[in-house]
Amino acid sequence: MSDFDALKVRSEIVQWIRNWFAENGSKANAVIGISGGKDSTVCTALLVEALGKDRVFGVMMPRGVQPDIDDSKRIVEALEIPHATINVGPAVDALLEAVGEGVTVSRDAEINTPPRMRMATLYAVAASLPNGGRVCNTCNLSEDWIGYSTKYGDAAGDFSPLSDLTVQEVKAVGATYDVIPKELVNKAPSDGLCGLTDEDRFGFTYATLDRYIREGICEDEQIKAKIDRMHVLNLHKLKTIPKFLQK
Repeated sequence: MSDFDALKVRSEIVQWIRNWFAENGSKANAVIGISGGKDSTVCTALLVEALGKDRVFGVMMPRGVQPDIDDSKRIVEALEIPHATINVGPAVDALLEAVGEGVTVSRDAEINTPPRMRMATLYAVAASLPNGGRVCNTCNLSEDWIGYSTKYGDAAGDFSPLSDLTVQEVKAVGATYDVIPKELVNKAPSDGLCGLTDEDRFGFTYATLDRYIREGICEDEQIKAKIDRMHVLNLHKLKTIPKFLQK
């Protein structure tokens, strides 16, 4: 992390976004879910710098009442982007109720259905914009490494600006922007479901994880083994769909 040049990486990501849109939608809008956390905050700032605020459309997607929805509002207001608030609660509840008529709904289904519904919402918005839209994936390398994302939920998208950056690196890039609230960049991440932070659930910190990813160093053997196990078990989330190939 000591040799990480946040300004240089910021510039490179901005140019990468411009190049990607030149090839995949020169007039299209970037569509991004605004959660109020560091990843969507930093991603939105990068998109605005790359494309201009008029081509970035933010979508706030509470499930009923979202306690920290004001954080999401602060981002769209600070960056002055067009946006919409879409309550996904009724759709999530209706789907789970329908599934429950056929099978017993599991805890995993209850947890993963909302982010999948949010991704479906982002694509519906993208398809409805006048010039079309491309959905931004906001996952970072640290979360991807241990599979802390929902397959076809927040792990989906058309392009991913932060997927090669660890949490510490995302924060460093965010710190280079004066326009976005610093407390949102440094906000303790949580899933908003169980009242615990990500780090409480993991049993280790992002700093520990990031050091292991970048330097291969983790002094605690139990934590090292846990990270390795989570990484292997969740690799399928990072791979494209396997397909049969004719010989």
